[in-house]
Amino acid sequence: MEKLNIIYEDEYVVAINKPANLLTIPDRYNPNLPSLSKLLKAQYGEIFVVHRLDYGTTGVILFARTKEAHFALNEQFHNRQINKIYSAVLSGVLRQDEMEIDIPLLQNSAKKGGVIPSARGKESLTILKVEKRYRNATLVSARLLTGRQHQLRVHTAAIGYPLLVDDFYGNASSFFVSSLKKRFKLKKGSVEAPIISRPTLHSREITFSHITKDRITISADYPKDFSALLQVLDKYASSNQ
Repeated sequence: MEKLNIIYEDEYVVAINKPANLLTIPDRYNPNLPSLSKLLKAQYGEIFVVHRLDYGTTGVILFARTKEAHFALNEQFHNRQINKIYSAVLSGVLRQDEMEIDIPLLQNSAKKGGVIPSARGKESLTILKVEKRYRNATLVSARLLTGRQHQLRVHTAAIGYPLLVDDFYGNASSFFVSSLKKRFKLKKGSVEAPIISRPTLHSREITFSHITKDRITISADYPKDFSALLQVLDKYASSNQ
């Protein structure tokens, strides 16, 4: 596994730009699978999980290094004092410039690991802001006011604009240039490689109050596949073409 991309660290907290296809915590059924918390414990010793990112989601994730910092950060999450901003590419053209999604979410007993909209679920709030519209997709910034499992993925699917790539809640497991480029041709005998083969979701920024009382914002650069997707959309799916 490639070296972890540490984007902030001090004696109280450490922030990682999480790569795709890595668990945040050990799998309950197969604890031998690699996980971010396990890798950090090997490097730092004691590590406390504050929040999680899905297996396929990239971007900034924060861990506490002391019990004191862990308690302080948990309190901020509980009181909605931590600001988390995600970048997401949605399928379809979202016409509203900004919208709030207020849909309670419930664990799906019929589908292992899944979450569904339900009036019996927990309060779940997401604010979407359009950053750029393409012919068949929309780049949005999403602020999660609550931190439910799969919240953004389920909320966007519930309003009819699932992530451009999401084989669990959406309609595609990969995205290919050929879906945009006219007269796309491959060399004989070759197979087209996907631009991205994971949920089109990136944890871009987190803002919190440090134990020293300073307000800190930590940002994570896009990974190669997400950047490549945006470049392809800019080139072949610009809304002014």
